[in-house]
Amino acid sequence: MRTTLWKLILLCTLVLGAVLYDGAPVAAHHAFGSEFDANAPVLLKGKIAKIEWVNPHTWIHVEVKKDDGAKEVWMVEGGSPNTLLRRGANKNTFPEGTEVVVDGYQARDHNEKRANARNVTFPDGRKLFLGMTGTGAPDPEKFDADKAKTISK
Repeated sequence: MRTTLWKLILLCTLVLGAVLYDGAPVAAHHAFGSEFDANAPVLLKGKIAKIEWVNPHTWIHVEVKKDDGAKEVWMVEGGSPNTLLRRGANKNTFPEGTEVVVDGYQARDHNEKRANARNVTFPDGRKLFLGMTGTGAPDPEKFDADKAKTISK
């Protein structure tokens, strides 16, 4: 009788855990292809305006100058804060005002100033892989800079 009661309590705990977990933010995570266009590579050349270390992805805001001199700020999605920490980056890696080159892929809606980063290159030549791998993400070895739309002056 006592064993049956413990089995029932364990079963209820597992069911309740599964129901509560279903609403967790992880359940809402997206695949690369649902938000970004693997056929629209971009090169963003500008300075870091802001960095956000939030889950599930970091966001680097890059201010670029267009050919006509106008400025625009692009939101660039990177890996999760934990992933970037494991790659050796931290909040001090991205000081505001630092000139960077970001290569990545534009949002599916080309009117939005958003992209998914593959790499960020710093003025001293250091390159940090920010991209994600997995479902729908382009092969990181196949970025074609010649076909990328360059956004900067």
